Amino acid sequence: MHTRTLGRDLQVSAIGLGAMGMSQSYGPNPGDRSDMIAVLRGAVDLGVTFFDTAEVYGPYVNEELVGEALAPLRDQVVIATKFGFRIEDGASVGLNSRPEQIRAVATASLKRLGVERLDLFYQHRVDPEVPIEDVAGTVGELVEEGKVRCFGLSEASGETIRRAHSVHPVTAVQSEYSLWTRDPEPEVLPTCAALGIGFVPFSPLGKGFLTGAVDASTPFAADDVRTTIPRFTAENRAANQALVEHITSLARGKDATPGQIALAWLLAQHPSIVPIPGTRRSARIEENAGATDVPFSADELSDLNDLADRIGVKGDRYNEHHMSLVNR
Repeated sequence: MHTRTLGRDLQVSAIGLGAMGMSQSYGPNPGDRSDMIAVLRGAVDLGVTFFDTAEVYGPYVNEELVGEALAPLRDQVVIATKFGFRIEDGASVGLNSRPEQIRAVATASLKRLGVERLDLFYQHRVDPEVPIEDVAGTVGELVEEGKVRCFGLSEASGETIRRAHSVHPVTAVQSEYSLWTRDPEPEVLPTCAALGIGFVPFSPLGKGFLTGAVDASTPFAADDVRTTIPRFTAENRAANQALVEHITSLARGKDATPGQIALAWLLAQHPSIVPIPGTRRSARIEENAGATDVPFSADELSDLNDLADRIGVKGDRYNEHHMSLVNR
């Protein structure tokens, strides 16, 4: 596995692992916790050193899972977690990035992860009730106290990123980005490049759609988050199939999988981009890691970009409520 650098000096594997799906969002959760611990530890054997979690995943249980799994490998890995949601009775009920809340979450996350310092601490969503300067300043204090190493933002606008960075260096910005979610390209990616900030795409495989494993006839469990996403209606999946067909055709010519093509496309966009695909299966982690060896010519990249632009994508990437929380 190749490595990449986020921000000034946070070195991580070129492809990380998003752990959220091990505790929520994609149908029934795995019944055997030990299976997920084995997957997480096996990922390190495959070269993955960058792991993503959050207090709100579960809530709480995903941090505990990641912490337990990676405890024996602590000196080999970088663990990112997040603050910013208000959690009551085991559910997210809004946003809260007040300084006292940030500190409380940091203390709790340190304990759940079983670490002495949080490697990367993201604001999960921008809280319009709290100036971003106060957020950055609070995390900066935690850095000075040795409780946090690096500060990150998630789904923030270019203006917010600049304001935060002026108070305390932002190491990474995490947002949804893939061949069918190009929202960060006009503003956020240029801002990150100009300021030397790494970019971490989540859902880089389009929540499974870009792997070719999902089509218009694929059934979803009632508790699968994709049932709430307009882009995943049967009609929109059928309309978006042309993009996957082209990716699949390109993959055949490179002896690769569609998922590897989607990840390789992201890696080719900028050397500070580090995707974090999620999975519950070691075989998928091995497949995803192989994307770092898939070459792209300039013509192939151009053709793929042109096709994606020409075809377009049907359906929003979130429902109306969650769309209101991004790019602020």
